[in-house]
Amino acid sequence: MRAAFLASGAGSNLQVMLEHVAAGRLPVTPVLVLSNNPQAGALEHARRHGVPVWCKDHRGIKREEFDAEMVGAIRAAGAQVVVLAGYMRILSREFIQAFSGGILNIHPAVLPSFAGAAGGPDALNYQVRISGCTVHFVSEEPDAGPVIIQAAVPVCAADSLDELMSRIHAMEHRIFPQAVRWFAEGRLKAEGRKVTLLPAPGKSAALASVGNSAVGPWLVSPALEDF
Repeated sequence: MRAAFLASGAGSNLQVMLEHVAAGRLPVTPVLVLSNNPQAGALEHARRHGVPVWCKDHRGIKREEFDAEMVGAIRAAGAQVVVLAGYMRILSREFIQAFSGGILNIHPAVLPSFAGAAGGPDALNYQVRISGCTVHFVSEEPDAGPVIIQAAVPVCAADSLDELMSRIHAMEHRIFPQAVRWFAEGRLKAEGRKVTLLPAPGKSAALASVGNSAVGPWLVSPALEDF
């Protein structure tokens, strides 16, 4: 499956994805990495892996015009899925409608709790005991699309924000490529808010919901299979 990736920052999730692709673990072909930040570290990851880049500073450009340019570039690249790997800008309605049902995002909190750009800091400031991350389909309402997979991590009383985010990012790097793999394999069935993970060929449906002993069934749902 041909994939386009959007990123605004360091691009750690993108780097992990590209490494999985190079190792043959992720059945996608990265055809384009797009960014609204010319200084984004994600662009260097793309170039190092030989993935074409599209980058433009969004400042001074109307959101709809900027997103229309991205839509054109993604369509020209022939992408079949759009992966938001740390894209820190709300997408326009027109962009989301152009790839409806084919945009995946990672959020650093257990949605619907702590939606928005500051999910990690908000969870820490609220003094919750469990936080985590969520991969979801993108809808027109930010951070409100159907949930694909979630992971939980503990929040310790003495945690700094860096310590908590390090724990969350470690789980992001596992559940995000897993979700993209499931999508590429055609195993995600979305009906309204419900996303069903279909069994892999040759496996029973029950296996798709059994906890992975290396992680713990309470930590990740659905259970990890490959990452």
